Amino acid sequence: MLKKAIAVVLIILAIYWSFFALMPSQISDLNTESTAFSSERALVHLKNITKKPHYVGSEEHEVVKNYLVKALNDLGLETQIQEAYSQNKKWGSIVKPKNILTRIKGSDNSKALMLLTHYDSKSHASYGASDAGSGVVTILEGIRAFLSEGKTPKNDIIILFSDAEELGLNGADIFVNQHPWAKDIGLVLNFEARGSGGPSYMLIETNGGNQNLINGFKAANPDYPVANSLAYSIYKMLPNDTDLTYFREDGDIDGLNFAFIDDHFDYHTALDTYDRLDRKTLEHQGSYLMPLLTYFSDADLSSLKSDKDSVYFNVPLFKMITYPNSWIVPMLILAWLIFFALVFYGIKKRSLNSKHMALAFLPGIGALLINGVIGYFGWKLLLIIYPQYAEILHGFPYNGHLYIWAFALLSTSVCMWLYNKVYKPENTASLAVPPLLLWLIICTALAFMLKGASFFIIPVYFGLISLFVLVRQKRPDILLMTFLLFPLLMIMSPFLKMFPVGLGLKTIVATTLLISIMFSLCITVFGFSRYKKRWAYLLLIAAVGFFIAAHTTSNFNEERPKPNSLIYLYDADNDTAQWATYDETLDDWTKAYLTNEPEAFDASSINFDSKYGTKLSYSKKAALKPLKKPYVDKQKDTIIGDVRHFQVFVSPQRAVNTLEFYADTPNTFLSFNINGLEIAKDDGENYVFNHRIKNRLFSYMVTEEKAIELNFTVPASQKTTFEIFEVSFDLLENDLFQISKRPKSMIPKPFVLNDAIIIKKTITFE
Repeated sequence: MLKKAIAVVLIILAIYWSFFALMPSQISDLNTESTAFSSERALVHLKNITKKPHYVGSEEHEVVKNYLVKALNDLGLETQIQEAYSQNKKWGSIVKPKNILTRIKGSDNSKALMLLTHYDSKSHASYGASDAGSGVVTILEGIRAFLSEGKTPKNDIIILFSDAEELGLNGADIFVNQHPWAKDIGLVLNFEARGSGGPSYMLIETNGGNQNLINGFKAANPDYPVANSLAYSIYKMLPNDTDLTYFREDGDIDGLNFAFIDDHFDYHTALDTYDRLDRKTLEHQGSYLMPLLTYFSDADLSSLKSDKDSVYFNVPLFKMITYPNSWIVPMLILAWLIFFALVFYGIKKRSLNSKHMALAFLPGIGALLINGVIGYFGWKLLLIIYPQYAEILHGFPYNGHLYIWAFALLSTSVCMWLYNKVYKPENTASLAVPPLLLWLIICTALAFMLKGASFFIIPVYFGLISLFVLVRQKRPDILLMTFLLFPLLMIMSPFLKMFPVGLGLKTIVATTLLISIMFSLCITVFGFSRYKKRWAYLLLIAAVGFFIAAHTTSNFNEERPKPNSLIYLYDADNDTAQWATYDETLDDWTKAYLTNEPEAFDASSINFDSKYGTKLSYSKKAALKPLKKPYVDKQKDTIIGDVRHFQVFVSPQRAVNTLEFYADTPNTFLSFNINGLEIAKDDGENYVFNHRIKNRLFSYMVTEEKAIELNFTVPASQKTTFEIFEVSFDLLENDLFQISKRPKSMIPKPFVLNDAIIIKKTITFE
């Protein structure tokens, strides 16, 4: 009994260790030696650059830019500002970013190492402390520590604080495609964030194989590597972009992303502040930068290209384990051969019972089915019970961690209860066979469909060792069997949290299914317990406890503010105005303008989708305000042959942030030039803006140049019509409206046009 209790404690400790070992437990203070990274020193910079939101076009954006230039100059580095117009066709953004650049000369004429992050914050509300102020200060402090050593690196080190990343990676675009230094770069280290805490994951960005990159990363030997080829494989399939996307796609330059994703609900919100950034997370970023900077500043960066991939994963004690993809199939075949040999040996030795093995398939399949249903429909049910969760567009509510615990414990309870149904004294060896068969089938599928997950075979090998012990001994040492579970628990446990945190609770089904297959291998220990039914009830009670805890924290308050939205839409063509919102659940603040009986928003004439496809939901007629309409000046209108040439100036008469240009698809454009930026045609096409999303031509982000000059050509016979939406983010500050401030229990909803005054104006050229 004592050994069984110790076994349970060891299993809990192994799971805890798998998370605890992912990141530092303490941070470095101001007394840290000058040649080492100090999180406290980095935080001094962070406090200075996150006093206000500093989105592109804001006054604070210029303040932050000047601060960073001075900080680099104080390190003895010469800086330059690169600015040029950029268009991101995928995002539809056009802006003139201001990149901050500096270069440390190396001793050799070799490829350069780049340290990259962006310094603009998202929208009018986010302070940008994590995204990506954490990256800025990590690089500033890391370079300070590196220069304090007084040694000259072999490779040049280029630092780029890119601009307008949040608008469409525009700063990265103009650097990769226009700056002469781009051709010198051999590797980029990019520091990013999609939350405000948790471990930082390393993700590779490459057009080729990852083998040399991961070997270099491993050789640099960071203390807390968190990386695996499964995340790398999934990342390649997702539509997420970072600045490194331009480096890879346009420059064929390899890179390593370092990004943390926990507390995802803070991402791009007014909660992305200095105080909410996890200090241990910042320390983790520094623990990556320093060894990688030391290693790659002296490494041969011209040899990082590879046409081969490796499987890799992190595990406590061993840090990173890697092996080439060429081992995947041989390891799989060997595992199958060992499995069949052990089953044959066990049957011959009468340690395995065919009937018991057949019955053991039932709880495994049942667990997958029941837990799959729980995971798939669980979040949908919660959205019905708690519709307010839909207001958090990230899909990860403030109490999301409690739900992960609840679903994980509930799934484990189901497994305990089902496997108790087939319990018989001394049949554990037979119970272990079907799970191993299931894992081998999964590994076979992964070997051909998702090679990055092929390290799932590692727990299988330890499962095979356990089966060998069970076949040889009817009552093996329970502690030995527990230690053989450690690879499974320490490799796989972090995935229980990673998927729902990073991708939202809609993926909690990944957690419930993973619990099911993990538990099946743990039957080599739990199979000896005749009290699995009791464990099932205890786990169920614990799960209910976490659901109750989640319920008590499901409301919004000052600690968990409700994201909401309000915009004022003025149609200058019809001289009408309306209030509008993206919210599905209105609150007292929005009801003050939309009333208790708002109308469904009419999207036939206007709609602005969010990143997550969120549409305007409700509207209400509003009083007209004396807003100054944009001034449109047609300076040239000439027909030459079959082509009509226009030169048009659009000049806002108030402080605005963006100009959105729309045109129905019958309007075609032979060419288009915006403030000197020529819009390129796609290969083989005769027109520009051929592939519009909901008729949008582009979004022009206003910076110093308030007016926009359009030079474009169209077919001479075409009647050309534009819809211009002039957007400012000053609804709450504009004296014409006298909008009350949000209560502290509310924040501006991210990912949508918010706190905005929008003027719609149609321009027609007959």
